[in-house]
This record gives sequence, structure tokens and C-alpha cells, in this order.
Amino acid sequence: SVIQIPADLHPDCVPIAWLLGRWEGAGVGDYPTVEAFRFGQEVVFSYVPGKAFLAYTSRSWILDDDGNLVRPAAGEAGYWRPQPGGEVEVLLTHPTGFVEIYLGRVEPAKVELATRGVLKTETAKDYRAGHRLYGLVDGRLMYVYEMAAMGHELQPHLSAELQRVAGADQARS
Repeated sequence: SVIQIPADLHPDCVPIAWLLGRWEGAGVGDYPTVEAFRFGQEVVFSYVPGKAFLAYTSRSWILDDDGNLVRPAAGEAGYWRPQPGGEVEVLLTHPTGFVEIYLGRVEPAKVELATRGVLKTETAKDYRAGHRLYGLVDGRLMYVYEMAAMGHELQPHLSAELQRVAGADQARS
């Protein structure tokens, strides 16, 4: 599906305009410190006219084997800041007590990010690094997320497949 780029989108944001909109779907998670799980997720990428960033929010819910909502899970919010030369800076804040700064590369319909820094509160769990890969595949937003936490090295944690349910024309902040 061709993405209609909003006329008032900052030119620097055009390479990541394919992310704009509201996405919903499901994924799976696993890590040595938790039981494998299924989750539902809503992700929103929006923009402020003329500003050189996309705003980002994500919220998720644990699902049972039949796809029914069990309880709220993770949330995160932040900003995606495209830079010259195909790079992007991403700042994410989590209610569990940490903030991440990612640096990544933008390609057509693909973004790969790695943490450049993590700050956490005194009460936050051990979390040291993350790696994310997002791609647009047959009109679906797919991603994988690896993390280093709780004494473990960087390894797979989450993957999901999301469908766009609202487009760029509704993504203005």
C-alpha cells in the first residue's frame, strides 16, 4: 500500500513517513527470566506539522491462548528524530523506570536501532541494552526486539506483526 505523505510533514521525516498511523496486532515474547507469552499491541506514530520528529506511543496487553485480554503489559513513549545521511535518533521513556536512547539506520521500509544509552531509576529492574528491527512487509509493520537484562546478554525478547488501522491522514498530533 502506498503511503500518502502529508503536505505539512517536515521534509526530514519523509524517509520514515511509512511508519505514520495507528497500528494494532499481536506478538510473542520470551526471555530466560519469564514464561513465554502472547501479547496484543497498539502503536501510534504521529507528527506535529513542520517539526522534524515523529511522536511515538506503544501500549500492550498480555493475551491468553485464545487471544483474550488478560492484563495490561508494557508501555513506552518517545520521539523518532530523523538525521542527515539516513540515520535516526530515538528517545523512549518507560513507566518501569528507564529511558533509552537509540541510534539507527533508515532504509526504505526498514529501520534498525541499537541503544546508545540507558538510564534507570534506583528501583528499576536491570536493563542494559536493546536492539530493534522494524520493517514494512506486505503493508504490515513487523518488528523484533532483543534486550540485555537481568544479567543476560543481548537476545531475542519480543516480535510482533501489526496492521495499520488509521493512516497518516489521521496521524497529526
